[in-house]
Amino acid sequence: MLRSWWMAVLMPVVGVLVAVRAETPALAVVEFLVFTVLGVLFSPLAFPRSLPAAEAQERGARDGRPVVYWRPGCRYCLRLRLRLGRRAGRAYWVNIWRDPDGAAAVRAVTGGDETVPTVVLRDEAVVNPEPGWLRERLPS
Repeated sequence: MLRSWWMAVLMPVVGVLVAVRAETPALAVVEFLVFTVLGVLFSPLAFPRSLPAAEAQERGARDGRPVVYWRPGCRYCLRLRLRLGRRAGRAYWVNIWRDPDGAAAVRAVTGGDETVPTVVLRDEAVVNPEPGWLRERLPS
């Protein structure tokens, strides 16, 4: 769990350190805000609530929604999440750093590594899909 939140805590601290060296107070505020926003974006706060892998897989099998395996700090996961916008909540999200079964599911699909985002939809698995590909497969 601690590993999931380190970016949300570390980035504002770095923002303070950078802001202290800023030439003007306005620049200090901007730098601090930039680092704080980055911290939030790369933390679990920017993602829909994560489910345990078993629950996400069961729900996905029942209603046909995709399961997205992700981890905090992954820029490709963040890209996918941001490009999906509000539609992101139509998929089931599994944080592989919080769920060993989720990490195992990704390793089974990727040949042993934990490359994310990995999306599983029915019997199809795609590693680092284009956001448009996933958007087309999300329920309306």
